[in-house]
Parts: sequence; structure tokens; C-alpha cells
Amino acid sequence: MTQQIFQIVFPLFAIVLAGYLYGRRHAPDMAAANQINLDIFVPTLIFHVLSDKSFELQQFGELALIGAIIILGSGLITWPIARLLGYQTRTLVPPMMFSNSGNMGLPLALFTFGEAALPAAVVLFLIENTLHFSVGVRMIDRTTSLLSLFRIPMVAAAIAGLAITLSNIEIPTPAATAIEMAAQVSIPLMLFSLGVRLIQIDFGDWKIGAVGALLAPLSGLLIYLMVTPFFTLSELQIKLALLFAVLPPAVLNFMVAEKYQQEPQRVAAIVLMGNVAALAVIPITLLFVL
Repeated sequence: MTQQIFQIVFPLFAIVLAGYLYGRRHAPDMAAANQINLDIFVPTLIFHVLSDKSFELQQFGELALIGAIIILGSGLITWPIARLLGYQTRTLVPPMMFSNSGNMGLPLALFTFGEAALPAAVVLFLIENTLHFSVGVRMIDRTTSLLSLFRIPMVAAAIAGLAITLSNIEIPTPAATAIEMAAQVSIPLMLFSLGVRLIQIDFGDWKIGAVGALLAPLSGLLIYLMVTPFFTLSELQIKLALLFAVLPPAVLNFMVAEKYQQEPQRVAAIVLMGNVAALAVIPITLLFVL
């Protein structure tokens, strides 16, 4: 069991470590690479998975609903805790809701369960990102229009992929190969970028960072335990939902906080310390999953 867990987590954390070491030595500006990944490679991955002939939308309805409940339920749990501890809710609550389902969730599902788990992991990733760019951004800036959601490349890619699937259109092999090659860039680049981000840890805000590192997996786990008995998911989807529930805060939380000047340094501490804590949380969770 220990060897199996090591084989799963080592590729993830090895690429993250490579990004961290490279970042320490060269301090690269990853903004352009991250933007390209969000605009091109990640949407290509979503389109590739959702447009595949083996993807059956009806299989993932309950999983998508559970994912949404975990996200929104985590916010309901952590909102009063933030008020009680004297933190701004717009600083602490969004990172507790919106997890690293891209940088960590997609590769974790792939390395744990193989290619068969990727469609379900992409569905959870899509639900998380859709809620983040709608509910999450609206929590910080109430003037944001929900119509802007449809201009996000990942959402457009999902709509296009589902349209291909539902219309039974077959993508020509050369085009499908090119799409698959571009999609394969996204996950390693996500992990490497996460590693580079870790060099920016500021322990000056370690208290709120530690609170977030503890609350993120616990709030998600609590909601997971409360709701899953009421659903009839496959064994694979049950395990993926558990991994999704304990994922650390998404790096995107920091980007949104920086854009709207919502205590970005504190949000950075929450995100980065939460991802460091995942070094322990993920292997422990895999003990139960496997």
C-alpha cells in the first residue's frame, strides 16, 4: 500500500519540486505561461475529454451535483468561522470553497485511477471553475456580470465538447491527435507552475494560512460525509469525490484576490500553506481511497 501511494504522489510532487527548485534559481515570470495554459491547453484538455466518443454525460449528473454541494457547503461552514476569528469573509471563505482541482486534482485522478478517471475529474474541475468564476468572483466584486462567464475559454471549450458529443460528430484523426497532444501539455505545466508559486510563501501571515490549511480539507470532508449517503455513485466516482473534497485551495484564488485587491498577501498565505499541507493530507486520503 505504501509503495502504491508513493508511486501515485511521487510524479506529482516531483514536478512541483522541479518547479520550486527552478523558481528558486531563476525566479521566472510564469504569468504568460499560466495565461497560455488557462486560455489554450486546459480548454483543449476539457474539449478533448468531453468530445471523446466514450464520454456519456448522463453518467456524471450526480457527481457534478455532489461537487457543487461540497463547494457551496464548505463556504457555509467556514463563513461563521471566519467571522468568529475576526477574518474578512471575502479573504478566507473563497479559498475554502474553490480547490486545486486543476493543478492537483486532474493529475491526482490520472495517476491514481488512470485514464478512465479523467472524464469524471474534468467534470469536477469544470464545476469548480464555473462556480469560481461566477459565485466566487461575485462574492468579492458584486458588480461582476455573470454573462462574462461565457467568455471564459474553459467554459466555451466545455460547451463545444458537449456539442460534439451530443451531435455524434466524429473529429478527423489528424485533428484529434493534435488536440490530444496540446491537452497533454496542461497537467505537467499546472504542476510546474504550482512549484514556482511556492517560492512566494510569506510566513508573515502564517496564522490565517494555518487556519486555511486546516479548514479546507476538513470542511470539504464534512460535507462529503454528510451528502454522499444520499447518492448512488459508482465506486470510482465515490473515491474521486473524496479526493476532490480534501484538495487544497486553488492558486486561482490568489489571482482573483490580487485582481480585486482583496488582501492578496493573506490569500497567498492561505493558498500556499494549504498546498504545502497537502503533502500530508493527500497521502493520508489515499490510504482510504485505495
